[in-house]
Amino acid sequence: MESKLKDLVSRLHWLGHDTFRLDADPTIWFDPWKLRGPQTPADLILVSHDHFDHCSPDDVDKLRGPQTTVLASAPAAAKLRGARAMQPGSTVTVRGVTIHAVPAYNVNKFRAPGLLFHPREAGGVGWIVELGGLRVYFAGDTDHIPEMKTLRCDVALLPISGTYVMTIQEALEAAKALAPRVVVPMHYGDIVGYEADGGMFAASWSGWTQVLEPER
Repeated sequence: MESKLKDLVSRLHWLGHDTFRLDADPTIWFDPWKLRGPQTPADLILVSHDHFDHCSPDDVDKLRGPQTTVLASAPAAAKLRGARAMQPGSTVTVRGVTIHAVPAYNVNKFRAPGLLFHPREAGGVGWIVELGGLRVYFAGDTDHIPEMKTLRCDVALLPISGTYVMTIQEALEAAKALAPRVVVPMHYGDIVGYEADGGMFAASWSGWTQVLEPER
């Protein structure tokens, strides 16, 4: 299983912010945004919520093929042609891959007094993708939330910038709750956060941190 995990991590590509491509069977994209030049077409596209830097109809269309499946939170699905809306707690199987939509929301990040950037009722999601006996968790834009205690994953893609999402310290607490075998930091170095944030997280986390270089 260790070799399978290493192989999966080697197939994970970060294109900055919260955009990832997983070169598996099928090819899976998470929150495609600001894509430049030719890209690997998607079999499956997962969109966490409807903010512009996560839900980009133009970028989704760049990756579409005739058989591409697009799954998105309900507000994001309303902006994406042919997307299937997913609610937190829902599960679907596509091309032999099981995808769980899980809650993603803020508890202490406010745009104004009493107004969260990502309120729970907005319906944003994270994703747990099961393939090859492994579980990859893409947290989306979220704080450390109680539901993380119930989630199981081998690889956790966690936001760490502290703007709109968890701080590094909060992400460390989330990682303790999730107990993944690998943590991959995201949501830093573009719009918010600093390029050094990934290394700062890795220096504080006792387990395996895979800090990826953005492939822009």
